[in-house]
Amino acid sequence: MNEVTSGPAHYSVPDIPDSRLYRAFEAIVAGYWTKAAYRSWRRRRPLGRIDRDLRVRVSRIDEEGLDVKAIWFEREGGGDLPAWDPGAHVDVVLPSGRLRQYSLNSDPDDLSAYRISVRRIEPTAGGGGGSVEAHFLSVGDRLVLKGPRNAFPFVDSPAGYLFVAGGIGITPILPMLRDVVRRGVPYEFVYTGRSRETMPFLEEIREIVGDHEIQLWPDDEMGVPDAAKIISMAPEGAALYCCGPMPMIEAIRAQIPDPLIDTLHYERFSPPPVLGGRPFRVRLGDSDVEVEVGAEESALTAVRRVRPAQAYSCQQGFCGTCRVRVLEGEVEHRDHVLTDYERDGHMMLCVSRAKGTVVIDG
Repeated sequence: MNEVTSGPAHYSVPDIPDSRLYRAFEAIVAGYWTKAAYRSWRRRRPLGRIDRDLRVRVSRIDEEGLDVKAIWFEREGGGDLPAWDPGAHVDVVLPSGRLRQYSLNSDPDDLSAYRISVRRIEPTAGGGGGSVEAHFLSVGDRLVLKGPRNAFPFVDSPAGYLFVAGGIGITPILPMLRDVVRRGVPYEFVYTGRSRETMPFLEEIREIVGDHEIQLWPDDEMGVPDAAKIISMAPEGAALYCCGPMPMIEAIRAQIPDPLIDTLHYERFSPPPVLGGRPFRVRLGDSDVEVEVGAEESALTAVRRVRPAQAYSCQQGFCGTCRVRVLEGEVEHRDHVLTDYERDGHMMLCVSRAKGTVVIDG
């Protein structure tokens, strides 16, 4: 098993079109296989990059804990939405044009609707404005989703799983939890958060797991989570799935022996730290404005100091939103989205770097 971070899955499996023929094929296959076997087959072919536009309407909005809204989408004109597997996300095109990624956390077996969940983060607290805008959506609003695609594929692990979720990091874990309960696979589940009111879906989780014991770890009741104790709960040979704040993920990683590090799969909801970076400069070609990029900051951060409207989304090099045209300079590409052909003359500001000075199309 490979360690998986947020970003596109590197698989050679082609995208399967969303068509009546394919849905009919799914129905035929499902008729010969058990649902459990069919879901297992789908997990072995994670979704890659899918540039499909889905026109949807907001059908329902639920309050899920402090500052969290669960938003449901149905397809315009009715009918099922495309199939997806646990760990998948959609790109949401908000009314302003902002593009934001949100994990799907409804039931993968019910394609009549998709559900995402959004924690509101004010710009003064480091948010980029997307979550605030999403919280202003209303039932009946129409918008476009792109995908779904899977940057956090859920692997088969007959030995079982340890799931660790921190706060809103529950969103990709929830469908995984639902899946293992249905299949009867051994698992342990640890859910952390600042307080119970900041931990969405507590009631739904209890409905899913039934009598199975789960470990709730609110900071205000139990203190900072003990990573060593959490790791000790894993069934022998289990795969570890972790999603939440980076400090929690790093604490978990630090407790895993090197020979077993490949059993850890995680997704971060924040930009990765810059590793091995060197300072360079970015010049905006239309104005000759030049900005210094520090060794530990991204070009996106630096450019937004002088061009606040610069578009961005995932900040992890896989969505393509912050792509700019390069007029001059040598780029050190660190993204997961540009093809070799596209890298000749473009860069992703969120993760890529440069040597000396790079001039971008302003």
